[in-house]
Amino acid sequence: MIRAVVLDVGECLVDETRRYAVWADWLGVSPHTFSAVLGATLAAGGGLEEACAVVWPGFGAAAERAARAEAGVPEDTYTEADLYPDARPALAALRADGLVVGVAGNLTARGADVLRGLLAEETELVAASGEWGVAKPDPAFFRRLAGALPFAPGEILHVGDRWAYDMRPASEAGLPTALVRRGPWAVLDWESAEARALPGFRIGGLLELSGLILNANAGRGEGNGES
Repeated sequence: MIRAVVLDVGECLVDETRRYAVWADWLGVSPHTFSAVLGATLAAGGGLEEACAVVWPGFGAAAERAARAEAGVPEDTYTEADLYPDARPALAALRADGLVVGVAGNLTARGADVLRGLLAEETELVAASGEWGVAKPDPAFFRRLAGALPFAPGEILHVGDRWAYDMRPASEAGLPTALVRRGPWAVLDWESAEARALPGFRIGGLLELSGLILNANAGRGEGNGES
C-alpha cells in the first residue's frame, strides 16, 4: 500500500531549462553551446559541474555559486514558470487521493525554503540535502527520508528522473519508485536495462501517478507500468 509520494525536484517537478540558460550566460557562452556540451558530458557519465568545467577550465563549483549569489543571481531559486505544467495539478490530485505528498532532492537550505513557499498548499514535506548533510545518490538520504515520514519505507513512493540518483538508491533503502521520462538523463537512459528493471512504474508525466497508485493500492496492476 502506497501512503506517501515524494518527488524529486530537477526534471521531475521543475523544468531546468532556465537554470542551464543562466549558467550559460554566467559562463559567457550561448545556451545552445552549453546544452551541446552538457549533452556530451552526460553521455560520458558526467554532470552539470563537469560541463561547466569544459566551458570554463578551472571552474570551481562552490566559488562560482557563491559569486552568483553575491551578484544577485543565485542558483537556488524557483518560480511558478519553472514548474512543469503538470506538476501542481498532479500534486493536487495525489493530495485529493488522501496521500501524503513531499519533495526531496539535492537542495540548499535556501532552495528548500523557496520550494516550501511555492508548493505550500500541495506538499507536507520538503527534504533537502543541504539541511540533512547527506545527498543523493547515497541511500542514507532515502533512509533519512523514510524516517521523516510516519510510514514504512515500502509505503513511500519516490518519483525521479535518474535511475542512478533516484531509482537505485531509493530501492536500496526499501522505497518503491517511479521513473518519469523527462529531462536529459531520463531520455538518454530510458531504454537501458537499469531504467527498465529498477522502477516499479515508468511514466511519461506526473498526472499518470494518481491512477497507477490507486490501481496498485487496490491490487489492480501493480508492477512496472509503462506510459
